[in-house]
Amino acid sequence: MPTEAPEPSTAAWLTLRRNEAPGRPPEGATASEGSGPDEATPITLRPDDVLVLRALGLGDALTGVAALRGVRRRYPDRRLVLAGPAATGRLLRELGIVDEVLQLPGLVPLAPCPPGLVAVNLHGRGPASHRLLQQARPGRLIGFAAPEAGHAGPEWRADEHEVDRWCRVVSEAGGECSRADLRLRTRAAAQDQRRSRTLPGPVLVHPGAASASRRWPVERWRQVTAALAADGHQVLVTGTAAESTLGHAVATGLTGVEDHTGGHGLSELSAMVRDAALVLSADTGVAHLATGWGVPSVVLFGPVPPARWGPAIDPDLHTVLWHGDPGAGSWGDPHGDTLDALLAEVSVEEVLEAARSHLSIIPPSFTRPVPAPVPGRIHREP
Repeated sequence: MPTEAPEPSTAAWLTLRRNEAPGRPPEGATASEGSGPDEATPITLRPDDVLVLRALGLGDALTGVAALRGVRRRYPDRRLVLAGPAATGRLLRELGIVDEVLQLPGLVPLAPCPPGLVAVNLHGRGPASHRLLQQARPGRLIGFAAPEAGHAGPEWRADEHEVDRWCRVVSEAGGECSRADLRLRTRAAAQDQRRSRTLPGPVLVHPGAASASRRWPVERWRQVTAALAADGHQVLVTGTAAESTLGHAVATGLTGVEDHTGGHGLSELSAMVRDAALVLSADTGVAHLATGWGVPSVVLFGPVPPARWGPAIDPDLHTVLWHGDPGAGSWGDPHGDTLDALLAEVSVEEVLEAARSHLSIIPPSFTRPVPAPVPGRIHREP
């Protein structure tokens, strides 16, 4: 989730940057022709490539899918190369969104590039990201206006949804795209998959987020997870290896709950979301996977309003929970190190109500087993 100042970068780059002299990149932090998404595929840029900068995390990568498709339409006969982190880049390549990946951990210098390629800045409004791409001597640079970098383009709007923002800059450059281009499969295909199952898919609970301000309390996630498992649903807790402690804290001791944190890469996580009955998460990358795959979700918001980062398509499939004032103009710090006050207002009861509302819509072909009665709980037939 980018900020406007400093320009969006990765958490790792920002951490390294604090320990380095101003203006000096971390040691080894340079994109090179050998920095593809895996060691077996070195990338050498060509003059007729389209190089797109979006060196950000999973959620940012997925909100950029529509704009990337617009770039593809604008330059259908050129190779589309994403400059960004290896893991997210690999996923976008597997999904056919980009052709190749130039591994870039943040706003770090590019290795020498052949002059003449088309450069597209989907990373930020400049000037730093513009200047990075200008070092590649592109024949054309597509991006927002940045007078400090000597670049003319559309004006940045602070109040735009992230998807609309990047579609606008690409559309004005001749690459038609819209929110509908976020889809990783058609809505009909998603519905067909749900109808074809003999049993409902699992419920995914993803308690993590990159910053503490966007992490709902563990005990509340435990209550939600336990209740859904008691309802008879298969519940899987997901997260990265770095979130294993968090996932363990949510899942430990809960019957019918499986802890999958740290047990999958992005490709596997994407497939788990695709096959889920419901996804519950904070405002983080997994929520955008649910949007792309057309899987119902419940997303908890705090420091950033859903009008900026929430599901951009299929509003009937996605429930957003937020207690902020849309007209406030400023809300909280999405990169803060303490729980955001607005996120803290989201209750266990409203999350469960939203989840059960989605899970109650079961296609007629499903034969869901009746859960055993739970002592002290009113049992209702499905």
